[in-house]
Amino acid sequence: MDFTGFEVRKCPPTAMYIPNFITSEEEQRILSHIERTPKPRWSQLLNRRLVNYGGVPHPNGMIAEEIPEWLQSYVDKVNNLGVFESQNANHVLVNEYLPGQGILPHTDGPLFYPIISTISCGAHTVLEFAKREDTSLEEDAGADQLAREVRFKLLLEPRSLLILKDTLYSDYLHAIAETGEDVLCDRICNYDLCENTYKIGDHLVRRSPRISLTIRNVPKTSKMKLKFC
Repeated sequence: MDFTGFEVRKCPPTAMYIPNFITSEEEQRILSHIERTPKPRWSQLLNRRLVNYGGVPHPNGMIAEEIPEWLQSYVDKVNNLGVFESQNANHVLVNEYLPGQGILPHTDGPLFYPIISTISCGAHTVLEFAKREDTSLEEDAGADQLAREVRFKLLLEPRSLLILKDTLYSDYLHAIAETGEDVLCDRICNYDLCENTYKIGDHLVRRSPRISLTIRNVPKTSKMKLKFC
């Protein structure tokens, strides 16, 4: 796929933002499946909960699990774009964000092929970026520290696909602030690619529950493959 029309040109290389990557019907099917996920499958963190599909990434290699058919169709949809170049995605991290929840500044690191693709479902969020060399922020740093170091932001609408690669993968921390409402500001770089028209200074509607599907490639996997329902 030619991503020329979807590249975010007002930030460092490289981000692609595709609005309405999935339909409303597909979004509802995803949310319905996630809602029915058995509680033991969830890992509860301090500020959110998550589910790994495809296996749990580990420096010694990921023991591969079969991705459920309902989810594999969206992995295939991303793979069909050629997002991962000569590779195919084999892992999905499902994150649930309730209002006021976020994620601390981090990079995805060396366990993954250095490309991230994320489908957003249910609600919007704002992703914030800070240059690693500008700050001593690590994953345990506070969100207030990040706010002073933010270089730019991306608005992620429901049903959109975001792709991050190159220096955005390696040289920048990304985070989601723990807030119940987002204010649109001039540091958001992808207004021109969004489905809706926004005005700087507008408050978005208060956050509501959001599900993100982060679809990635884990290069190092074991030959054993487990089947998970």
